[in-house]
Amino acid sequence: MNLDRENMKKLMLLITFTVVLLVGVQRLDVVLGTLNVIWTIFLPFVLGSAIAFFLNVPMAFLEKKLFGRREEEKKNGLARPLSLLLTVVIVIAMIVFVIFVVVPELSSTITNLAVQIEAALPRGQKWLENVFRDNEQVTAWLNSVEMNWEAMVQTALNMLRTGAESVLTYTVVVARGIINAVYTFVIAFAFSCYVLIQKEKLSAQAQKLLKAVFPRRHAERIMYVFSLSYRTFTNFITGQCLEAIILGTMFFVVMSVLNFPYALLVGILVAVTALIPIFGAFIGCAVGAFLILVVNPMKALAFIVLFLVLQQVEGNLIYPHVVGNSVGLPSIWVLVAVTVGGNLMGIAGMLVFIPIASVLYTLLREWVYRRLKEKNLDQEEL
Repeated sequence: MNLDRENMKKLMLLITFTVVLLVGVQRLDVVLGTLNVIWTIFLPFVLGSAIAFFLNVPMAFLEKKLFGRREEEKKNGLARPLSLLLTVVIVIAMIVFVIFVVVPELSSTITNLAVQIEAALPRGQKWLENVFRDNEQVTAWLNSVEMNWEAMVQTALNMLRTGAESVLTYTVVVARGIINAVYTFVIAFAFSCYVLIQKEKLSAQAQKLLKAVFPRRHAERIMYVFSLSYRTFTNFITGQCLEAIILGTMFFVVMSVLNFPYALLVGILVAVTALIPIFGAFIGCAVGAFLILVVNPMKALAFIVLFLVLQQVEGNLIYPHVVGNSVGLPSIWVLVAVTVGGNLMGIAGMLVFIPIASVLYTLLREWVYRRLKEKNLDQEEL
């Protein structure tokens, strides 16, 4: 091996990397503690970047639709701030709607549900007695079952008294956590606003940095991957949100026309759970059916039938036109992405892993096609 200057530099880098890796493995606790400190420092900026990414979708839409042909606002720099302000106002209006409309409705529903469950239990017990009238053992067991609500309430109060001291002990910790969370959110929101206002400038700076650090070919490849990831995530978020709103509205309108109970609550519930691909809407169906079951079992059965009908309409007519092939991922890999993401990160993983899998699938397909072309083979559909 010729130990010239370039080879000596590579050798020193390899030795340094090996030493750092060995020290890191031996002092893993210190490394993890350091990474935790670094994550805490940069958390507001990571959160701000995520907020900016999500707000950029409606902001870009509003900027294009409202100021797309108004060159005067663009020259004066008013289009971007006005679009951002309108986006923030819309988001705040949605939060206010949830707080002052959905939360009271949900509280009222839970209260009525508790009362109706208490009233339904004796009817259910009487129905079981009639069904198992010929079975003496089951009848005897049902007659022995008694629901002492006063004792249950007293037990709950005793549990609250027992846990009161623990709650007071952790009051300072909770207050400190709330203050830190508010501080982190304020910094993150301010950072996201700056990113959105200066996104073209920041993008140009990032491209210059990549071109300065990496060779031109590698820098262009990295920029292509980032561009592909941005388009995939944007299309997925836009399509899923629009599809969820349409599906929730359909449930609310049809249930209101057919005089189903909890129409608003079930419509919102279905819209929220529909954001989870594949399994989400069925979660909303199960919860909605349970809510209606306590009020009217026959309408609960009709609600399940209604859900299956609307799900077919949504899956065959609405989803292909709203979302379509924007994600570009076959159904089997969507199922794999949802399953893996759910096992690793819960609901957030289900939402994130589909665009990630789509990006990886697109890159893999391009690589396979390129290799097939180099080998002069037929390019079959991947």
